[in-house]
Amino acid sequence: MALKPDDTVCFCFKVSLQKIETFCKMEKPRYASQISDCLSAGTGCGWCVPMLKKLHGEFCEPYTPPWRSADVQTQPTREQNATEVNEDTWASGRQQYLAGKKNNKQ
Repeated sequence: MALKPDDTVCFCFKVSLQKIETFCKMEKPRYASQISDCLSAGTGCGWCVPMLKKLHGEFCEPYTPPWRSADVQTQPTREQNATEVNEDTWASGRQQYLAGKKNNKQ
C-alpha cells in the first residue's frame, strides 16, 4: 500500500509526504539532501533518508552537473591522447586548469 499525501515520512520532525512533494515542486532541489536542509527531514534518527532519496527521484528532475555533460567539454583534458589535440589548444586547456586551481585556493 502506497503512502497517502497526509502520511508522515519523517517521524522525528513530523514531515508529511505532501510537504516533501510540495517542496520538490516549488524549490526543485538538485539533491535529496536539500530536502533535509530545508525541512529537517532525515536529520533526526535517519530512518527516512532512503525514502527521501526515493521521493527525490520521483518528484524532481534528474540533475547532471555541467562537468559531467559531454557537450560542455570544449577544452582538452589531461587524459586525451596527444594526437587528438594541438599544442595551442593543449596550452589553453592548461591555463584554464591552473586558473581554476588558483580560484579554488582563494
